[in-house]
Amino acid sequence: MNSHVAGDKPPVKSSEDLRAHFGQVSPLAEKKVLNHIDKFCRDFIALSPFLVIATSDGKGHADASPRGDAPGFVAVIDDKTLLIPDRRGNNRVDTFSNILASPGIGLIFLVPGINETLRINGRAEISQEPDLLTPLTAQNVTPVIGLKVHVDETYFHCGKALMRSKLWNPATQVERHSFPTLGRIIAEQTAAVEVEVAEKTIEEAYRTRLY
Repeated sequence: MNSHVAGDKPPVKSSEDLRAHFGQVSPLAEKKVLNHIDKFCRDFIALSPFLVIATSDGKGHADASPRGDAPGFVAVIDDKTLLIPDRRGNNRVDTFSNILASPGIGLIFLVPGINETLRINGRAEISQEPDLLTPLTAQNVTPVIGLKVHVDETYFHCGKALMRSKLWNPATQVERHSFPTLGRIIAEQTAAVEVEVAEKTIEEAYRTRLY
């Protein structure tokens, strides 16, 4: 049996195989990683209305969760600390549950119109500190809980992925009617509610329970 794969490369089964497959990391890519939030990171976070949070429960069960609000909704407390306010959701609390079990966290910040992204890795804890959360009030609703992130690594990621995906190109946007509504999807996946009821429930939540 041929032990090689496409490109006549050996199967990747170890960190050594991985490095042999991809080659050495470039000095620039290695040196760009910082251990703090500098002025460029601060400015990018201030422009960002959306990020993805990656966590794990400590047993290898990973989760990625979106967060979004007005640009700059994530607070930079200092050069080593961020605070992500919790906005109203579905109460699954997957991210918070994971942080209680394992504090490791990864963040990717996006800014519409900019292909590069900002990645931040570190450790998180649950914050219920009114003096930190009150300034993050939105639509007259003050968050009572959030994630405080202690930063270990920050670096900007090149724009190749977003360029290939054409994420910000209006011409590539999918017409909403071309894909089923969330209400229909949930109704058919669960068989626990009628489509019309599910759609009305979600529409109401979008209209009245964003905050």
